[in-house]
Amino acid sequence: MSRRILFIINPIAGTRSKRHLPVLIEQACRKVELPFDIVDSPKDGNYDRIRSMIQQNGFTDVAIAGGDGTLSATIGALRDLPVQFGIIPVGSGNGLARAARIPMNPLRAMSLIVIGRSAPIDAFTVNGRFACMLSGLGFDAAVAAGFAEMGQRGLLNYIRQVIRHFRKATTYSFQLEWNNQQIAVKAYFISIANSNQFGNGFTIAPKASLNDGLLDVVVVKEQSKSSVIGRVIKQLLGGYRLLDEAEIKEKKRILYIQSDRVTIHNHDNAPLHIDGDPAPTAEQIQMEILRDAFLLIRPVGKMNKRSIFSLGDGD
Repeated sequence: MSRRILFIINPIAGTRSKRHLPVLIEQACRKVELPFDIVDSPKDGNYDRIRSMIQQNGFTDVAIAGGDGTLSATIGALRDLPVQFGIIPVGSGNGLARAARIPMNPLRAMSLIVIGRSAPIDAFTVNGRFACMLSGLGFDAAVAAGFAEMGQRGLLNYIRQVIRHFRKATTYSFQLEWNNQQIAVKAYFISIANSNQFGNGFTIAPKASLNDGLLDVVVVKEQSKSSVIGRVIKQLLGGYRLLDEAEIKEKKRILYIQSDRVTIHNHDNAPLHIDGDPAPTAEQIQMEILRDAFLLIRPVGKMNKRSIFSLGDGD
């Protein structure tokens, strides 16, 4: 079956200009004689027109130039179609691309898309809403909301939001239920991850895999703020391990568990984010893995850094 690629570009993702991307796409596709088209991501989040384009024109691939929020919205809207997805990572965190070992350099990412080798990737639902890789309740969701309101992207602005919200951070009351277990906690935040990435190369769940059929749940419990800083940094550097049933009942300050589904009773209506974008919160939140939710073009084995065409410098 011959391939035909639809490229979807989010012009406001990340901090870098996207003006060079159409030229890069055209050069790469014409070099290997791949039919293609290019559209911007819909500002209103309605993908009906793009769905019609895919169905009417026989697109086999959808390549997304954007960040994790753009990926989540696009894949969630189109994953029921018979297409495979590619990523040109131009967002702020690029967590899914990093977890999948997709090159951060757009030219190398394009080379990977042209090669077109895909593998099934898990995703999950948050009260029925699609999530690619990460959701969270509490402090990190408050940061995500502040970051969204800024209108300016980039790691530096995200760090500013972290500092601003940490000064006034409080704990929330939760009850977690999973694998016939339950625990009541007061916590600064809960992260639910399908990948090991928090974004920008930081690892929130070191044992997480994109296709193991499990969600990784990390709970940062109530403790002094100075203690939070040290323990969260340790976790982001991959320091804490999964806990067994007996250890969960001990006075651990960081809980790290796995399950294919988890229910969270959100007693204080802690804010919620899905793949880095603010989302409406709820008193009860059910999260469940979606096995083999979509096909993602990603490195298989060792990628030849000069495959298909000259890749230039960078990583």
